[in-house]
Amino acid sequence: MSARRISIVACLAGFALGLTAMPAQAQPALRFTKAQYDSPGSDTGSNSSLNAEWIRITNNRSTDVVLTDWRIKDRTGYTYTFPSFTLRKGDSVRVHTGSGSDSRTDLYWDRDWYVWNNTGDKAYLRKPDRTTHDTCEWGNGSGVKYC
Repeated sequence: MSARRISIVACLAGFALGLTAMPAQAQPALRFTKAQYDSPGSDTGSNSSLNAEWIRITNNRSTDVVLTDWRIKDRTGYTYTFPSFTLRKGDSVRVHTGSGSDSRTDLYWDRDWYVWNNTGDKAYLRKPDRTTHDTCEWGNGSGVKYC
């Protein structure tokens, strides 16, 4: 092999190593992790059907996160504003579309019809200053999206 070819191969190998060493785009430690955007069965509008539609947020930070006044929004503009709520480190919370009693693991939007479009939608997690912290997007699929 000629010196020129050796140089080219070494250069390409270095380039390839550089690509594999580049970090993947970091996911936020507080993020959407799953959306059940199409409740199982017929969309009857019953409270149990509405509550089978939800989106989950997980806190992978090493500290608790105060979510008071954070928002979840869809493309249409439907907006859920978190009440006084702290998501503990390592925990998840599901925000259901219908009505219920809020707890550490489940919150309720109190809507009387569905939020998430089954044929495609996008969820936005926004801070109190309305900057976007995370998103989760899906098309027409199985009704479940792991974000």
